[in-house]
Amino acid sequence: MLDASVLKQLTDIVGAENIATGTQDLICYGYDATQMEFLPDAVVHPDSAEQVSRILKLANEVKLPVFPRGAGSGFTGGALPKGGGIVLVTTRMNRILRIDTDNLVAEVEPGVVTETFQMAVEKLGLFYPPDPASLKFSTLGGNVAECAGGPRAVKYGVTKDFVMGLEVVLPTGAIIRTGGETVKGVVGYDLTKLLCGSEGTLGVITKIIFKLLPYPDAKKTMLTVFDSIDGAARAVSTIIKNKIIPTTLEFMDHPTLTCVERRFNLGMPDSARAVLLIEVDGDRDLIEKQAGEIHKLIEPLGLVQFRVAKDAAESEELWKVRRLVSPSLRDVNPDKFNEDIVVPRSKVPDVIRRIEVIQKRYDIPIVNFGHAGDGNIHVNIMIDKSVPGQLEKAHEAIKEVFQAALDLGGTMSGEHGVGLAKQPYIPMELNAEQITAMKAIKSALDPNNILNPGKMLP
Repeated sequence: MLDASVLKQLTDIVGAENIATGTQDLICYGYDATQMEFLPDAVVHPDSAEQVSRILKLANEVKLPVFPRGAGSGFTGGALPKGGGIVLVTTRMNRILRIDTDNLVAEVEPGVVTETFQMAVEKLGLFYPPDPASLKFSTLGGNVAECAGGPRAVKYGVTKDFVMGLEVVLPTGAIIRTGGETVKGVVGYDLTKLLCGSEGTLGVITKIIFKLLPYPDAKKTMLTVFDSIDGAARAVSTIIKNKIIPTTLEFMDHPTLTCVERRFNLGMPDSARAVLLIEVDGDRDLIEKQAGEIHKLIEPLGLVQFRVAKDAAESEELWKVRRLVSPSLRDVNPDKFNEDIVVPRSKVPDVIRRIEVIQKRYDIPIVNFGHAGDGNIHVNIMIDKSVPGQLEKAHEAIKEVFQAALDLGGTMSGEHGVGLAKQPYIPMELNAEQITAMKAIKSALDPNNILNPGKMLP
């Protein structure tokens, strides 16, 4: 429960219509895409860096935790108000401030929805490639805070590769700008990159400067079906080794295909054991040539089926296989833990085999799909929490999945972040010296541990 004087000061900052303390409103901002829920004491909706600054200065005075939040679509609990405090929602700051077609940059506020921004720049013949699965509702501030990825990362990179500069309110309330609009700039530490992926623990993002690209002339989509996981994995390495960098290389294993086929009856061959959804973009003549080369390269690798979209409508039809995965998973079990490990792409079949062993050991379904082009596999551990012992099995299985990724030279999180969900496992990947260095940065910028406390670092 907030002190009345604190509540009045918050109301004075954002206005009575932009603060909520009613139970129903608090519940709406106490959960995300995880299965965790925590109730905040208040929810505030500032509309400027100045308001954010005043909120954080007040929070430091009264030692009140503040939890930045965008659309709340995160998979690791990074925006959840564990322990209570203020949820600071940035969705009112939702303007595209400018799109500079001469210098190929744009300046936006954090509450702009990802797809809205993409559509705005595409109308001008420009391209913002990062495409997280949540792009229809996730916000750009959240994308930066999590360093979101997506299928196109194999060719274009992730969110941090397009962030040139930021306006940020530090945990103390100070407002700073980092980076800028120039391609080059090496004055001082690179605070922009530090803040990308910091999960709202080091500052509240209030403006973003993005790099843009020219929109590709054309794209071509291919659905390729293999008789083994190894064949699909070797196809990924073979394509890239031959100097073709597809826009996307999406992977689905046999349990995933079984889920989709059972519900939607897409007509997959009985011999299908893995699928790659491959897309190339660029010059129209070049991608025609690349599609032909890809077919020749992967044909000896156990290729069962090769389908090429003739137009945009057929491309959407091929993508349906991938987009129907999530709605199919609930047929396996009602509760899901969605982890996103990354391994070197040549190690994808190795980690899938390790996961198959883990699945058998714990006797719980595990479904794998994701971005094979960069080795980022979404490992979905499907359980029924009402069945005694399944939740405990899931947590043990998750730990072993993370260890499998680390053993193969990978990481336990590629794009979902750490938040609360993966925090207990951090010492598996980071040693004591690394954690101490990171805590020193947090302490320097947030001496009172006000901003998103309890997240990321153990």
